Amino acid sequence: MRFPSLLRTFYAFSNATLHRAPTPFTTAASVRPVTALRAISMPSIPFVGALFHTADSRKMSHPVQKSDSEWQAQLSPEQFRVLREKGTEAPFTGEYDKHQPTSGTYTCAGCNAPLYTADHKFKSGCGWPAFFDTVPGAVTRHSDRTFGMERIEIVCTNCGGHLGHVFKGEGYPTPTDERHCVNSVSLKFSKEDPVKEQSKA
Repeated sequence: MRFPSLLRTFYAFSNATLHRAPTPFTTAASVRPVTALRAISMPSIPFVGALFHTADSRKMSHPVQKSDSEWQAQLSPEQFRVLREKGTEAPFTGEYDKHQPTSGTYTCAGCNAPLYTADHKFKSGCGWPAFFDTVPGAVTRHSDRTFGMERIEIVCTNCGGHLGHVFKGEGYPTPTDERHCVNSVSLKFSKEDPVKEQSKA
């Protein structure tokens, strides 16, 4: 059948992160991905993620459990599409892509669980917020085999909300050599740092 194949091809190209690892002779501007893809993203086909997501994600259980109607009442349409239907926002459009605070915490837009701290964020030039580490236990990984690709999806451990994907070995000068590529719409930011406050208590 030709239709699913076309959808897979569209998704692969519309959500590709065209990335080159930085070298001593490159600048942040020079590693910026090709921006011709900026206008193309999954919002044009909101049901595709639901059709092709993996069985692994359907079997996962999380402390916060709500029906689709409850999530829709709580979240904006775009938040619901990304967090609950595993959509992807267009690159270079998210609120936190270029957000570089010196302190604070990024929490899940669905359940407010702390996910990343400002110290974890770094400039990757990929078009989405990038983090090299997480709040311990806050993010769950599992294999994502949608659209004929092998990737590692990351979700909020507390509610199962889709955050994005994690990539390793790209050569970024970070402690983990990992890039958590996260949708801005999946996050909220607080200037307060509940993670550090809890550790002091």
